[in-house]
Amino acid sequence: MIREYKTIKEIVSPLMMIKDVEGVTYDELAELELPNGDIRRCKVLEVNRDTAVVQLFESAAGINLAQSKVRFLGHPLELAVSGDMLGRVFNGMGQPIDGGPEVLAESYKDINGLPMNPAARDYPNEFIQTGVSTIDGLNTLVRGQKLPIFSGSGLPHAQLAAQIARQAKVLGDEAVNFAVVFAAIGITFEESEYFIQEFNRTGAIDRSVIFSNLADDPAVERIATPRMALTAAEYLAFEKDMHVLVILTDITNYAEALREVSAARKEVPGRRGYPGYLYTDLATIYERAGRRIGKAGSITMIPILTMPEDDKTHPIPDLTGYITEGQIILSRDLYRKGITPPVDVLPSLSRLKDKGVGKGKTREDHADTMNQLFAAYSSGKDAKELMTILGESALTPTDLLFAKFADEFEKRYISQSSNDNRAIETTLDLGWELLSILPKAELKRIRTEYIEKYLPSKKA
Repeated sequence: MIREYKTIKEIVSPLMMIKDVEGVTYDELAELELPNGDIRRCKVLEVNRDTAVVQLFESAAGINLAQSKVRFLGHPLELAVSGDMLGRVFNGMGQPIDGGPEVLAESYKDINGLPMNPAARDYPNEFIQTGVSTIDGLNTLVRGQKLPIFSGSGLPHAQLAAQIARQAKVLGDEAVNFAVVFAAIGITFEESEYFIQEFNRTGAIDRSVIFSNLADDPAVERIATPRMALTAAEYLAFEKDMHVLVILTDITNYAEALREVSAARKEVPGRRGYPGYLYTDLATIYERAGRRIGKAGSITMIPILTMPEDDKTHPIPDLTGYITEGQIILSRDLYRKGITPPVDVLPSLSRLKDKGVGKGKTREDHADTMNQLFAAYSSGKDAKELMTILGESALTPTDLLFAKFADEFEKRYISQSSNDNRAIETTLDLGWELLSILPKAELKRIRTEYIEKYLPSKKA
């Protein structure tokens, strides 16, 4: 039986303390009813004997402590899930905001989910094509992987996120079972409209589920948004056998909301004021991605975060790097040169890329060309630095060719229009075209049979 309490003792937004409660549990959902009949939702953060601390999802303005009442609903925050979610836009609390009807729920899922048993995890080893050369060719995304994008304030990570969401697909017979769950966390109204219009313009909305949490929405809703998205992804992946790509942008806004709530609870702060449990909290999000033994579906995750002051050692990118399998780093220097997406390929890394490339997955020459492109670009960057210090005359003819390769590599391989959807074969062929700038003797990381087969004939 649901009981109502009129024993609210204190409100420190977004927290509220209620005395003399019975049978209340952690994470339980509650409703606050104001004297005028308005309902505001909240959830239990802490229970100490007969005292409960709850967290409001809406503003605390206008609450009359003496006349308002709270009822605990006996279940945590849940999302109504159904196959009808595809093609719909929801707010951060899972309510439709696209003008369509409520989702006819097949079931209701606890948004906190359950940890995936490590023994039940299947190893990620299948290629996902994003249509972006710097990812597909050099930092390959594998089905079931967690591959974050580290960006900076003002860099075009929103455009890259939208491009990946539009273009991403699995190859072969399972392409029809692919879906995207896109969660925008703490973004502006203009950014939200940009994402929704891009999805509608290209028709990608038909295979997508979008959750949009705006910057002026409550901090508590921001904490719920990624969990809403992952609950939808888990339903589609493990109950509907779909391959789901989850894109979360921006994780930094999520961590800021976590810090805000932690400060309101007067918890002892950790590094830079973030709560000491930031690592654990991020892990509860990231570790929901993966493949399960015995399940046909999978969840692949691309979290996007803006590094404060472009600092990779900041707690948010630092802890994210520990949990995930690599990172794609955007470069401010490349962006200043007019190169978009400005992916800095040398410090970027996909730890599982070797598992998703090769014959039967991409192409037999993929691993060799990937290694050669990395090595050649690194040598070209070194040659350009030497040219800046000593002048062009100090470089050997081979060094000059490597410097030319680096310039062409940035202009033609890294730089890519937001509407340019490159198949993996196109990306690999482009790599070979660029490698033909170099003397054949310098292609030391590629097997001879691949050089004979794939290197353009003008240099072979």
